[in-house]
Amino acid sequence: MVPSDDSSFLKSLGFPNLKVHHSSNHFDFRIPRRRILVIGPMGSGKTEFSARVWRDSRILLKKSSSVDKVMKTGISDRRKVFFVRTALDAARFPDAPSDALAYRSGYERLGENLASIHNSFELETLIEEHPEAGTWIIDEASFYEERMVYVIKQASEERDLSFIFPTLVLNFRSDIFNATARLLLDNATDVFPLTAYCEHADCVEDSFYTYRWYEVNGRECPAPFFDPLIIIGGDRSSGSPSEPNYCTRCDAHHYLPGKEYTYLTLTPLGEAYVQGHTDGLLRELRFLSTNPGGSRLALSLDSEPEVCRATLLVPFLAERALVFLFAERNLLSESQLRDIYGALQLDTKFLGRRLADNGKNLVSL
Repeated sequence: MVPSDDSSFLKSLGFPNLKVHHSSNHFDFRIPRRRILVIGPMGSGKTEFSARVWRDSRILLKKSSSVDKVMKTGISDRRKVFFVRTALDAARFPDAPSDALAYRSGYERLGENLASIHNSFELETLIEEHPEAGTWIIDEASFYEERMVYVIKQASEERDLSFIFPTLVLNFRSDIFNATARLLLDNATDVFPLTAYCEHADCVEDSFYTYRWYEVNGRECPAPFFDPLIIIGGDRSSGSPSEPNYCTRCDAHHYLPGKEYTYLTLTPLGEAYVQGHTDGLLRELRFLSTNPGGSRLALSLDSEPEVCRATLLVPFLAERALVFLFAERNLLSESQLRDIYGALQLDTKFLGRRLADNGKNLVSL
């Protein structure tokens, strides 16, 4: 609702009482040193926001040189946009052209103004090689190491560059994604929050959360809370019970089965294993692998919504729990990891893939 003085003014002009909303503005390239977070769940339009910035830049580049003084610092021109994507996510849209800024409903061709990188050092090199680019869009910035945030801050302040980060700040658990996401929040100058409709079939509420689930025999099975944090290439619809699906969900339909179990049971069992009390963890992982219905996870789900029991149908529960304890909690050593999967004859192919996704590349797993 507009403020009362504005309402009175509009009424004096003969307008009825209306809710007046802010317009969707074009991007302002005049302002230097911006570090803009574009946040929201998967499917909320973060990358499409970037495409709109690109289209706005094409319009301004047609302007005369009289506007240069408010658009440029030295040779750096904020109308010249460079898009950077993580090398980990290069296969996200396999049908799009190699020079495309792709999103769910289309793409924009960027030509040479696009590159894939692995880390902050490669970003520094890109900035040196393209001094004319004044606006940098860093897709999924939370996927990089913490150093990236300070490389960006330094470049922004020393060169008057603007940066845009279309990225997840919350993971599928509704937690801050990682330490990099926290630093991005701390160092941002602007935040553009985006939402979407909840994608539950019976709901039209606003969605703020990314929901991860698996399809098993046509059934929606929520991912367990201890599911590996990062799964590369999970932005496509999958009917495989081993590969996740994602959608946006509201509070009521964002299911997180096993959250209490993870902290009350799984993590303490991992801690006990390290201290030499190995039976408890091995017993629980054996149940998760061969008979999930007899596990302590199954018992904990009795107090959760009925749909959460379907998480017991998700394959490789023991492997997922082991990745959580090793790659995320750092409780187990590599030799202990090998002892456990050898004793329980767990699936090494699945383990290797998920460990690699989370930065743990083990030789000859």
